[in-house]
Amino acid sequence: MNLGVSLPVFTSDPARPLAVAARAAELGFDGVFSPDHFFPPVFYPPSGSGRPALESFTTLSAVSALHPGLHVGTLVARVTLRAPGLLAKQAAALDDMSGGRAILALGTGDAASKPEHDMYGFPYPPGPERVALLEETVRALRALFDGDAWPGGAQVPPLTGPLLPPGSPALWVGGRSDAVLAVAARVADAWNGWGDDVGGFATKAARLRELANGRAVTPTWAGIALVGETAQDLERLLADRTAKGLSTDGVWTGTAAELRSFVDALGEAGATWFVVLPAGPIDRLDVIAAALIS
Repeated sequence: MNLGVSLPVFTSDPARPLAVAARAAELGFDGVFSPDHFFPPVFYPPSGSGRPALESFTTLSAVSALHPGLHVGTLVARVTLRAPGLLAKQAAALDDMSGGRAILALGTGDAASKPEHDMYGFPYPPGPERVALLEETVRALRALFDGDAWPGGAQVPPLTGPLLPPGSPALWVGGRSDAVLAVAARVADAWNGWGDDVGGFATKAARLRELANGRAVTPTWAGIALVGETAQDLERLLADRTAKGLSTDGVWTGTAAELRSFVDALGEAGATWFVVLPAGPIDRLDVIAAALIS
């Protein structure tokens, strides 16, 4: 299984994500990923429009230039915020810069991201329209990455290309709804499930295989994890988080040994990537690496 790290981009200091990327490369992780937000949403406290966020493709380009051996990817870029032609150009350029190691994971956005649309003047269509836009965007991008023109459809207008320099990043679709899972099965290279437990992930991975009907598409996992070296260390971390007023909702918590078991179980369910956003002190990336990288 490939191991990835989600970078801390909710900052005004680019040295922070670049330092995490450098440490990830030193420790032997396979890639780094960036969320795509104009400001931190509610599930990344402290959140809100008054908080900074680094732009994802800019950050990943810097990482790629400094660490050419790493995969670099979005997780996820929202199709409601970036026109398909712009996405194609940015992703192809990142793929060329990274020596063919780029991953373009796309999503529809959700209610938590609506304030970003409102603030910057982007439409926020109903869910079914966003899902339709997601699928057509993936189809259009694949055509451009293959060197073909996109003839146009109901959601994405004709795109002729070419993309120069060319690029062909892996196309992932991220999201937990059945509708998005079905899109991944039809058109993506991989599906990403954010924050699922083993049972939920295994159920969705099995459904993905069923919907794909023999088409090659793989499940991947990503999420936030708070990892203690021991049970006592974990207890300390949880107490510190509570004292800061931070919730553990949506955060995987456990010891390093439990993390190893969790990742092994995800692998048995078919996961080809494990992408983690470490919570807690800066040394948690080293704790995770010690548990997962032999």
